[in-house]
Amino acid sequence: MKIYISADMEGISGVATNMQLKKDSEYQRFRRLMTADVNAAVEGAFAGGATEVVVCDGHGNMSNILIEELDSRAELISGNNRIMCQMEGIDGSFDGVFLVGYHGREGGNERAVINHTLAGGCVAEIRVNGRAVGEAELNAGVVGFYNVPVLLVTGDEALVEEVREWSPDIHTVQVKRGVDRLAARLLPPVKAREQIRRKAEEAVRGRGRIRPHILEGAVTYEIDFHGTNQALMTTTIPGVERVGPKTVRFTAEDSVTAYKEMWACLIIGMAATRGVLGDVNA
Repeated sequence: MKIYISADMEGISGVATNMQLKKDSEYQRFRRLMTADVNAAVEGAFAGGATEVVVCDGHGNMSNILIEELDSRAELISGNNRIMCQMEGIDGSFDGVFLVGYHGREGGNERAVINHTLAGGCVAEIRVNGRAVGEAELNAGVVGFYNVPVLLVTGDEALVEEVREWSPDIHTVQVKRGVDRLAARLLPPVKAREQIRRKAEEAVRGRGRIRPHILEGAVTYEIDFHGTNQALMTTTIPGVERVGPKTVRFTAEDSVTAYKEMWACLIIGMAATRGVLGDVNA
């Protein structure tokens, strides 16, 4: 039995502000906390009957998890040149997915800790088939294409509430409660990891009771960018149309193809933030 773990950092136990995640601050300390939360999930997965676990590092440059401290039974996907972003390597051979250390969406609950949607510097909101979504729901739609369910999500209280809107049966672990976007009431990491391990085991043992999040038929994305420059440059992709000064829309035949196109738009949008060739002569 194969379990796939996609790990982000903002929803890791102990994290309250994005300053803790910057490399000139306390980043090294919080890399260890991230690795420890992931290890708790890995341990729980194996205790529940998993025979193989693949961990995908999905935060920032996607090379945060300390491989030397990762549970030796798991394999790690690390590095940032990817087609599938936080879900690189996912396919129909997996029996379930964990989303560890996730966070609320940009523009959602005001108490969501460090809320954003994939690219906080350029994305104001992403809608799928007219519904505003965060990273957890976006990724659940991808694995749903392969008929694989998301079994476990860990993060803050606002994220747990968000997940329950679209899949109330998913196992969740609340490791913090937001006071503001940059402040939180934190569960001690040792207690958070105990809950993650226990819920991970329960999730694997009871995986048959959770249905995949399947998006039927064609999938339409709308992306609201922070800047007009970001929106404009994404229209270099065939099929992406500008429907407002800062908004683009496109439709793809399935959720995986749509996700890839969305990620391409965000890559271009991030590059366009300072001008696509803005640093060439710097």
